[in-house]
Amino acid sequence: MIKIEIKEGENIERALKRYKRKHRNVKVMQNLRERQFFTKPSVKRRREIQKASYIQSLRDQEDI
Repeated sequence: MIKIEIKEGENIERALKRYKRKHRNVKVMQNLRERQFFTKPSVKRRREIQKASYIQSLRDQEDI
């Protein structure tokens, strides 16, 4: 469970922003979506390779 301690005199909106950042970093929603359906290991591996090649192509374009 994610706990956010609000400091003395801290704005509630700032605390909410910290909570949202922690929630995103823990990847709660992403894990829930991934576990809704079973994905074969070969499909996971293929997706990772595609993602890596896409990121590499973006970095190559950035260098040019």
